[in-house]
Amino acid sequence: MSAYLTLGKQAETQFTVQKSRFIGFAAPAANAEDALALLDTIKKNSRDASHHCFAYIIGQNKGIQRYSDDGEPSGTAGKPIIEVMSAKGVVDCIVVVTRYFGGVLLGAGGLTRAYAHTASLAIEAAGISTMHETVRLDLAVGYPLWDKVQYGLQALPVIVEDTEYLDLVKVSLLCRVTDETHVQDELVRITDGKLTPKRNGDPLYYPWSI
Repeated sequence: MSAYLTLGKQAETQFTVQKSRFIGFAAPAANAEDALALLDTIKKNSRDASHHCFAYIIGQNKGIQRYSDDGEPSGTAGKPIIEVMSAKGVVDCIVVVTRYFGGVLLGAGGLTRAYAHTASLAIEAAGISTMHETVRLDLAVGYPLWDKVQYGLQALPVIVEDTEYLDLVKVSLLCRVTDETHVQDELVRITDGKLTPKRNGDPLYYPWSI
């Protein structure tokens, strides 16, 4: 599977226009159930709000897409939110925009712009992460080789998850699937064939920044 974009964390932002307050929530969601659970929590925490408009996209192929205007004029809230999400290419996430009506009508165009802007602010606050298919590699390194391996790891595209100093140095690494062969070959090379990294478990998706 290829890499994909999602939100890095849950975040909240606010935007006010013509006395109406728009609060944007954005969060990763592994499935529709997680997305709806977050929506339910927001509704319970903001019972006095005028509207809770939302959109979520689930699946790397964007197979599940839902949005709601929650009583706003048709097409002025949920659709602008999901269009912002689609433009940014994020999946497995939800954006909720809660509105407290300020007494001044914004009109269809004003509502559309306000919901889109709030959604964009919330996504920016949550941050966009690139998720890469990743494997975990386990190493068992003899102490005479450890300095050389430790130095070599600094130049490789890996994340050291855990290190234990036992009879051997036990190391757990994260490595992108696309880098796995290179990492394996380099570790074998720098140890003159004395080290054989072993894959631990099935591939997973992990947000890489290196």
